[in-house]
Amino acid sequence: MLKLTAVSVLVVMALTGFSSKGRGHGKSDGDSSGGGCSSSSQDHDSSSSSTSGGGSGSGSGSGSGSGSSSSSNLQDGSARLVTCATVEKSYATIEVTNPNGVRRSFEVHIVFEDVKDRALSDNTQEFSVPARQTKTVQVPMYNAEKNAAKVATCVLDPEAVRIP
Repeated sequence: MLKLTAVSVLVVMALTGFSSKGRGHGKSDGDSSGGGCSSSSQDHDSSSSSTSGGGSGSGSGSGSGSGSSSSSNLQDGSARLVTCATVEKSYATIEVTNPNGVRRSFEVHIVFEDVKDRALSDNTQEFSVPARQTKTVQVPMYNAEKNAAKVATCVLDPEAVRIP
């Protein structure tokens, strides 16, 4: 009966498009401890590995996939603007927070705008942040010698996108 249940679960997962690749944009709620196998979300990959691992010998093959799917449980970080660019300092100071238990690299995106909300400089940079820490970084504006005096606001994407 247990083998029949395990096979049934695998068939349902295959028919519903369940993916064990663990790819996505990392925009989940970040809680990978709950759930089940009723969704094809990457957060449920680790649950499916333990379910299929109890099945036949081919289940152990999917167990090796759980190593790569564990990276899908990693979350995007967050970014917070500390200071915008000025004439004296032609860069923005940003705090990048890594919520994960391992060091990760994140992309931070910022737009420097003038008083009419026109983009003067658009910059995306990558930073490595230690596990569960916040790192203060500086993102320069392009053409600072020409545009730094015109900066009125900095528009920062609050999500620091995790780099696989």
